[in-house]
Amino acid sequence: CWEGGIMFQGVVHGNVAFMIIATVLVFIMTPGLAFFYCGLVEKKNSLTILVEIFLSIGVVTIMWIFGGFSFVFGKDISGLGLLGDPREYFAFKHIVFAVNSQYGLTIPFLMFFMYQLMFAIITLPLMTGTIVNRIRIKGWIIFLIIWMVTVYFPVAHWIWGDGFLHRMGFVDFAGGTVIHVSAAFSGLGALFVLGKRKIISKKAPFNLGWVALGGALLLFGWFGFNTGGTLSAAGVAAIVFTNTGVAASAGMVVWTYLGYREKKHISFVDSLVGAIAGLATITPASGYVNPLSAFIIGGIAGFICFYAIKIPHKLEWDDVLDVWGVHGVGGFLGTILIGVFANHLINGIDSGIHQFSIQLLGASLVAVYSFILTVIIFKILDKSLDLRVTKEELEVGLDKSLLNEYFEEN
Repeated sequence: CWEGGIMFQGVVHGNVAFMIIATVLVFIMTPGLAFFYCGLVEKKNSLTILVEIFLSIGVVTIMWIFGGFSFVFGKDISGLGLLGDPREYFAFKHIVFAVNSQYGLTIPFLMFFMYQLMFAIITLPLMTGTIVNRIRIKGWIIFLIIWMVTVYFPVAHWIWGDGFLHRMGFVDFAGGTVIHVSAAFSGLGALFVLGKRKIISKKAPFNLGWVALGGALLLFGWFGFNTGGTLSAAGVAAIVFTNTGVAASAGMVVWTYLGYREKKHISFVDSLVGAIAGLATITPASGYVNPLSAFIIGGIAGFICFYAIKIPHKLEWDDVLDVWGVHGVGGFLGTILIGVFANHLINGIDSGIHQFSIQLLGASLVAVYSFILTVIIFKILDKSLDLRVTKEELEVGLDKSLLNEYFEEN
């Protein structure tokens, strides 16, 4: 078909429109995450969270254009499946006028580039909920750049590019390991170096309205997050779409019930976190299981993740917004459950001991790698930069002390 005088062989207009919608839905999740986290922290530190997450949009986009996309989806430079050639697609080379037979045969390669960019943007911001009120924004930006190069780009290549885990048969449909496990276990690595906050507030979330807005945007966007992985408006997309919704619902109900049993009252935040746990857990499996299995996975997620968030509290890790218990455990759990619930008729993957073993190995490797690399990065930054915020800055509020912008008190 001709588009503006440029020939894209094999492009299907409906699939392009479908992928544009899916890409926008994934993009809206980053502001959604920002509002969700912002509403859960203290008012005087909330704008700092927003800035850190929104900045990732600009920083990661530039990195993606100038080497990042190539690192992930370029031809492997080692022969061992470790990293793609950063020159192959540098500065949109071989992307703008192309259709790639490996990554979306019926959409322009540029559309695939943009869809995958949205995943790269949102990954490390998930971790900001772990290290709330600990580091300066400059340190966060430097860490973001180093982490993307050393953790995200290699891990995404291993699994979604022509990497060694992909060659082994490891699968992750929409990022349970690539995104959730890598970010959450990196958060643990950061905590290992940074320790507890200097001031731990016992106040309730300052703005539940923002939490609701952020949660709604996350729930809304997650349908594109998972369904876009089909790369076409095909029948499997309907299954992935359904799997996303039923897993979120099951996670929400199970978590809400467990919270009610413990607290003796219904919690609005519990219901949202339960839904997100269900979503994080179904994400890697969403394109390989049937809807009933997705419902079961969501329910399992609501149960396992509810108790998983108690582990950091008992061990005094100070994971402020329970990122490890929800996203790390959820992403890991959903990844290995592919080996339990995968249905060959949906996407060619069979459940069984063999697939379960591959999934367990891959998810464990990414978790350990992300943790260790983050520990190393933070140890270096902690010695070379004025990385940590002071107790005095926390008492004033990070928004005032770091940004000189803040929400006025009523």
